[in-house]
Parts: sequence; C-alpha cells; structure tokens
Amino acid sequence: MSSLALAVVLSLVSAVAYAAGAIMQEHVAATTSARPYAPLHHAAWWVAVALNTLGAVLHVVALAYGPLSLVQPLGALTIVFALPMAALFVRRRAGAAAWRGAILATAGLAGLLALTGTSASHSLDGGQRGVLAAVTFGGVALLFLVAQTVNRPIIRSVLLAAAAGVAFGIASVFTKTVAVDWTWSAPLDQWPSLLVIAALACGGLLLSQSSYHGAGLAAPLATVTVVNPVVAAVVGITMFGETFRYGVPGTVFAIGFGVVAAGGLMLLTTERIKATRAEAEAGPEASAQARPSQQPVRRSEPRMRHVEPRGRRVPLHGRPSDGDAARPEVGDGVDVGPVSGPRTHLEMEMRP
Repeated sequence: MSSLALAVVLSLVSAVAYAAGAIMQEHVAATTSARPYAPLHHAAWWVAVALNTLGAVLHVVALAYGPLSLVQPLGALTIVFALPMAALFVRRRAGAAAWRGAILATAGLAGLLALTGTSASHSLDGGQRGVLAAVTFGGVALLFLVAQTVNRPIIRSVLLAAAAGVAFGIASVFTKTVAVDWTWSAPLDQWPSLLVIAALACGGLLLSQSSYHGAGLAAPLATVTVVNPVVAAVVGITMFGETFRYGVPGTVFAIGFGVVAAGGLMLLTTERIKATRAEAEAGPEASAQARPSQQPVRRSEPRMRHVEPRGRRVPLHGRPSDGDAARPEVGDGVDVGPVSGPRTHLEMEMRP
C-alpha cells in the first residue's frame, strides 16, 4: 500500500472514530438529567474519550503519511459519517434539513482546506506562544460565559461547540510547533507548550460534551468540525506564512467555500430550533390528552331522597334484603352513584 493510500485509509478510520465518539457523547448528554461537563461516573463517556483519543492519534499518523491538503478535508467527513451511524446504532434519525446542512458544511470546509497551501515547517517563539495561548484562553472563556447567558439550548450548544473547536484548533497549532522544535536531547524544553496542549485538549473535550445537551448531534458536531480546522488555518496563514493556492482566484474561492460552510451551520442551527419549537408546542397537547387517564375520576356521593316504590321488590336469591331495607328504592328522582362497600347480593325491581 502506498503512503497516499495509507493516509486516506487512516483519515477515514479517524473520521469514523471521531463520529462514534461524538455519538457516545451525545448519548451520555441525552441520558443525563443535568448538564455535566465531565460525567465521570458514566462508562459510556469513557468510551467516547477513548474513541476521540483514537481518532486524534490516527489523524496525526495520517498527517505523517499524506499531505495536509488531503488529510484535513477527509477529516471533515466526521459529520457525514455520524448521521447514518447515529440512525443505525442509537436510532436517532436526522431530517432532510439536517442532512443538507451537514453536507453543505462538509463541502464548504473541504473546499476551504483544499485551497489552503502549505509552506515550510515553521514554529513560534516563546513570546508568540504566550500571546497565542492568552488570546485563546480568553476567547474560549468569553464564548463560555456568553453561552451561560443564553436561554435557547441550541444557541448555547453552538457557542460551547465553537469554544471547543477553538480549543482543539489551537491545540493542533501548538502540537505542530512542538513537533517542529522537539529534540530528544532536551525534551523538557517543551513542557510549557505541552501543558497548554493538555489544557486545551481537556477543555475542548469537556466543552464539546456539554454542547450536546439538549441540541442533538448534528449542530454541535458540525460546529466543532468546521471551527477546529478553520481556526488552525487562520493561525497558519497569519503566523506561519501559509497562503491560499492560486493567488487571488484561490482566495476568492476560499471565501466562497467559507460562506457555504457557514450556511450549512446556520441551516443545522435553524433546523434544530424548529424541531425544538415543534416539540415544545406538541408537549402541552400531549400532556392534555394524557391527563384524563392519569388523574382519578372524582365521583360525587349520590343525593338520595325517599320515594315511594313503584313495584314490588324481589330479592335475587329469593330472600329479603334486610341489610338494604333502609336504603332508597329505585324509582323516579333517585340519583344513581357509586355503591360504597362490598355487595354480597343484588336486588331487582319488578315493574307491572
């Protein structure tokens, strides 16, 4: 197998692992009452962590065998794999609008990354790393705080997913700088960057976990999938000297692909908002229909008044009913209600 084919296979398996991890995270969020960022007691969450780790390792290995312009667009297939896998394994089907949004977001991202050129390996000095880390942590914190003030679950989830995407994207940038500057003779020289990578990776994982609560699978996953490489590409263009291919026409096409990806994300967001609104409108009607069968029927005690019998009372068993002698006879004006206490015999009224 050639290096290019191996890179394609590793990228596809990595996308499948990421998709499976996202499905598990959404399942944990849907089955947890609160909005935990780290449901440590949930075994499925640890499975999701393992799948995400596997996807990251496979992605890094794929980059070692294939060009960035090929591996990164294939990683965008995560959202495309996630929707049918969710329908197959956890019975969570996506509507037509969600599919259109996912395909638009993936196509826009793939085109944008395909136009991003590569350059020689660059690194960041200590001052640049410090500024980038400070700006990243500040931006992630700002998105997190804004998300806490939003009442709509889908908007809050998209903001949290965007914060997770920023954290993952800058973690990739720091990973690249560490890989360029790494020397086995002095491994401890990279410990500040390694701490930043660990903090961003853990923070991104926790933010992405919370983003799935109340928002389904498609919108948060598409947001993370798009924001992650876009942020990394922006840093690569501004700080590593990378450019878009084909000059000005390539830049124009890249902007167009960015608009397509943004449109896909907006379609996913609005589709989820409409679905949530429809569920909220259907909720009161469903509860109103279920309420009569759930609440006990209140019966009033019979209002009885003495009336003269219109016929002769004959016991069913051939003997008089002394126990009910004082009770009213069946006739006009008697309100019929529930009979309290056990009834050991019945009576009939014979009318002439």
